[in-house]
Amino acid sequence: MEAAGLFGGIGPCVSASSTVRSSTERFYRSTGNSLSYVCCKKLSLCSNHLAAFHHPSHLFSYSFSRPSHAKLRKATKTRIFLPHLVASMEVEETYIMVKPDGVQRGLVGELISRFEKKGFKLTGLKLFQCPKELAEEHYKDLKARPFFPKLINYITSGPVVCMAWEGVGVVASARKLIGSTDPLQAEPGTIRGDLAVQTGRNVVHGSDSPENGKREIALWFKEGEICQWTPAQAPWLRE
Repeated sequence: MEAAGLFGGIGPCVSASSTVRSSTERFYRSTGNSLSYVCCKKLSLCSNHLAAFHHPSHLFSYSFSRPSHAKLRKATKTRIFLPHLVASMEVEETYIMVKPDGVQRGLVGELISRFEKKGFKLTGLKLFQCPKELAEEHYKDLKARPFFPKLINYITSGPVVCMAWEGVGVVASARKLIGSTDPLQAEPGTIRGDLAVQTGRNVVHGSDSPENGKREIALWFKEGEICQWTPAQAPWLRE
């Protein structure tokens, strides 16, 4: 009954190891603590009952020695890999496009302002009517998806604003500024979280990798349309 009371409903154990009993008695004599003796006795009574799960020596140890430093280091070793949260410390380029719905709603200035306030450098900017062939090349990775024709019709339905931006970790940082593809899942404070309500009308596009940033800038801008310059605020943005 003592064991049942200790473990909240586990039936009483009918046998106990004589070795465990003698160990608890020695522990009691060495400590002179009756409470310690009662607790150890209760644990020893249920050691056989729980043997199917683990060896009793792993479950109930009356040796209060500290684990070694090597074991502690092994137990506390962290394995965190979150590449989507880690921005590069290299200067990168990204392609940002205000989609037709963003242009029609007069959000171009708002979007440019957000990237400027972040400290990124604008190197290319133009209003452009996207032909079908260019739209299909840009979204070629989605060609097999059932929504592909609808996506192409959407991107070519009106003018878009093409932008090239440069900065340290600009690709990952821009993706955070833009927010989740589904505006209903995007965090407040992001462009899509604040300004859009539906995936099919999510206002803006941003490159998803440094490699795609370079590819998309070369796709949407002709030679000579990218301007290289040094902002006066550059020394205040980076060490």
